[in-house]
Amino acid sequence: MQKVVVHRPGGLEQLRIEPGPERAPGPQEVAIAVSAIGVNYADCVVRMGLYESAKQYVGWPITPGFEVAGSVADVGASVDRFTPGQRVLAVTRFDGYATRVVVPAHQVFPLPEGMSEVQAAGFPTVFLTAWFALHELAHPRAGQRVLVHSAAGGVGSALVQLARLLGCEVTGVVGASHKVEAVRELGADHVIDKSREPLWPTAERIAPQGFHVILDANGVETLGQSYHHLAPPGKLVIYGFHTMLPRKPRGPDWVRLAVHYLRTPRWNPLDMTNQNRSVLAFNLSYLFAERGILAEAMGELLDAWRAGRLQLPQTTTYPFDRVADAHRDLQSGQTVGKLVLRP
Repeated sequence: MQKVVVHRPGGLEQLRIEPGPERAPGPQEVAIAVSAIGVNYADCVVRMGLYESAKQYVGWPITPGFEVAGSVADVGASVDRFTPGQRVLAVTRFDGYATRVVVPAHQVFPLPEGMSEVQAAGFPTVFLTAWFALHELAHPRAGQRVLVHSAAGGVGSALVQLARLLGCEVTGVVGASHKVEAVRELGADHVIDKSREPLWPTAERIAPQGFHVILDANGVETLGQSYHHLAPPGKLVIYGFHTMLPRKPRGPDWVRLAVHYLRTPRWNPLDMTNQNRSVLAFNLSYLFAERGILAEAMGELLDAWRAGRLQLPQTTTYPFDRVADAHRDLQSGQTVGKLVLRP
C-alpha cells in the first residue's frame, strides 16, 4: 500500500508518498481499501508541526488524514457489523492519507445508498465538527441569531446548514465574492462579503442587538470582535486559528505565530460573568474515542442527509500524487467546499 508521510514539519516538500506495510486488523478493527480521502485544513496544520494532538498521539513521522471512504478489505475476529466488499466511510485519528487504513470498528459507518465515495470522504469531519459545536456546546434555540465565519468552507457550510435546521437566523461571512452564492444556496439568511463590505459594521446592521452564537476558526483576526458582538447571553465557539498560519504553502512563520499569540484575546471570568457571555473551544481529534457522541452524531447526520435536509459539500478532487496541490489550494483560502484525494 501507499501512504503520504511527513517526516518533519515544513512546507509542501514534506509531503512524500511512500510504500507501507499492510497491517491485519485487530479483533475489533476494520481494514478499508481506500478510494477517496477528505482533505482538511487541519492536515496542513499537522504538516507544519503545529497540531498538538498529532504530537500527543503520533509524533514523527506522521501520515495526515481524518476521513476516508472505500470498501471493507478485512475485518477483525470480533467484528460482525461489516463484511469484506461492503462500501463504507470512516473517521481516522490521523493516517487517512493512505490507500489502505485500519481503524476501530466504531469509527466505521456503512455508506448510505446514493452517496458516492467522493462525497462520503468529504462528509464526516466537517459535519461532526459542526454538529459538536452546535449540539454539544452552543445549543442555539430556534429564532436565535448565529454568525458563521468562513461560511463557504467545509465546516462553515456544514454549520450554516445545521444552524438553519435548528431554526436559527444565520449570517455567513465569506472572504471573496465568488463564495457568496454558494452560502446563500446553503440557506444563509444573510451573507457578508468581507472583500466588498466592512465586516463588523455590516454585522451590526444585521443584528443590532448582537448574535446569540458566533462560530470562529479565524484566530486573532476576528476573535476579539466576535466576542464583542455577542448578545447576552451569547456564546463564542472556537475551533481553529487559521489566520495565524501562512496563506502561502510553506512551513510555519514563527514570527507571525508569536505576534498572533501575543495578540490573542484573554478573557477574564469575572468580566465574562458580568457581560453574560461565554467562550467555548474544542478539537475534534480528541473526541473520536467518545463512542456514544460519535455514534449519535453520525446517526443524526446521515439520517438528515437521507431525508434530504443536508446538502453535501461541493467537492474538488485531486489524484493521490497531487496531494501537495491540494494543500496549496486549501491554504490559499480561495477554495469552496471540500477537497478530496483519489488514490
